[in-house]
Amino acid sequence: MTPDELDSLALRAAAGDREALEDLLAAVQPRVRRICGRMLLFPEDAEEATQDALLLVATRIGTFAGRSRFTTWLHAVASNSARSTYRTLKRRAAERAVDELPVAADPRTTSVIAGSRLDLLEALEVLGSTHPELVEPLVLRDVQELDYNEIARLLDTPLGTVKARIHHARKAVRPMLQVHD
Repeated sequence: MTPDELDSLALRAAAGDREALEDLLAAVQPRVRRICGRMLLFPEDAEEATQDALLLVATRIGTFAGRSRFTTWLHAVASNSARSTYRTLKRRAAERAVDELPVAADPRTTSVIAGSRLDLLEALEVLGSTHPELVEPLVLRDVQELDYNEIARLLDTPLGTVKARIHHARKAVRPMLQVHD
């Protein structure tokens, strides 16, 4: 389905067309799974985030006003869902670690890819606790690879502000992502 067709379908769904919403959810499910999979290590976790994101799309489609491409809006919803799933999994793991010993091996010591994803998600959590306005632009640019203009439209923020936030976010997370021996 082309971006224009998705935009049209999304606007119909936002206007209350139930059939359009069902078609839209079916059409975007693979894309949402890919977005979540880029951020979460295990396919089961990505699938959980995908289902949460699709539920959010279904319940919040009325907020899509067509100011940006639907796919841009979808990237933000899916990225936020993946980050939320990560927070939930992290909390569950911490609760389990208290109840059960020994703790499973840290994926950061067993896989470079796994470690970089976990480190990035953890850095985003830290950044979000002090500067939440910096997280979403950084994720949309550096993880989801949206261009600056799309991010500005999606966030309804001036382009210069978006670029500045991404710059400051990169500067803040860089020390947290450095490899230490």
